[in-house]
Amino acid sequence: MADFDRVAENCSRVLDEIGKVVIGKREQARMLLRCLSVSGHALLEDVPGVGKTLLARTFALATGLTFKRIQFTPDLLPSDVTGVNVFSQKEGDFRWVPGPVFANIILADELNRATPRTQSSLLEAMEERQVTTEGETRPLPSPFMVLATQNPIEMEGTFPLPEAQVDRFLVKIDMGYPSREEELDILERFSGPDTPVPASQVKVAMTREDLSEMMEAAASVNMSREVGEYLMSIVEGTRKHPALLLGVSPRGALHLTRLAKAAAALDGRDYLLPDDIKDVAIPCLSHRITPKSEASLRGKTRREIIAQVLEETPVPVKPSVNSQDGQ
Repeated sequence: MADFDRVAENCSRVLDEIGKVVIGKREQARMLLRCLSVSGHALLEDVPGVGKTLLARTFALATGLTFKRIQFTPDLLPSDVTGVNVFSQKEGDFRWVPGPVFANIILADELNRATPRTQSSLLEAMEERQVTTEGETRPLPSPFMVLATQNPIEMEGTFPLPEAQVDRFLVKIDMGYPSREEELDILERFSGPDTPVPASQVKVAMTREDLSEMMEAAASVNMSREVGEYLMSIVEGTRKHPALLLGVSPRGALHLTRLAKAAAALDGRDYLLPDDIKDVAIPCLSHRITPKSEASLRGKTRREIIAQVLEETPVPVKPSVNSQDGQ
């Protein structure tokens, strides 16, 4: 049985370690930890230079997991990601050379710069945690998490991610610019001649046992009937929204449930509250809806539409937290 208080303490310790290097992105780091606790993937989208790569690398170091970075370019081949059989003259036979996808945390940098064929090389890995090449299926390390980045402003030489691949990301996180105070702190801390390598400041703050307990806790959070009804009202609200062509799918509803439970577990609770759902709804659902063309022309963003649905959905006054109600 998971100790929820210990889970919350472990979460806070990891976030503190990340904060030694990544200034002002605690909520984004917390969202990555929630994703990890339910074996989800994250898409980081924002302009260059706001710390997407630094956050991914520091997150891997603080959790003690293996990390590989794949720089996606138009000439990258699927075998460059998954691996290839190479002929060994010494042994007189082919031997398998695994690709960088064989790690716990993968940073797929500028994923939308690769061709659709290469992008698709990640689909099986993200969904089934395995890679099939030349007729042989090989399991990936556990846990396995893809952190992908894409730049929203450079459209030349990019290939839009297919809907099937976007839907495999549990969350889409906007990094955002740091505040004035945070950016001054960055300048003071890392602009000197003797500034240490940021990664050298990060210590492993979580054992494999801690991670297993975190995953167990996230899976065992109870959801009452009232809170479940509230979640479904949000999902149905997207399907009926006049500005949307397509609302959230059943898979999206399941992902929202899992992520909200992870939010509760990392806060040290074994029961789900409406606030947990509201806290994760925008990053979890905004990339799963399709606005109508007229909504896009009016400049209404997907995040704004989800925020409107949340505002219009009645919240249960006194949701039950009894574990029996979630069964």
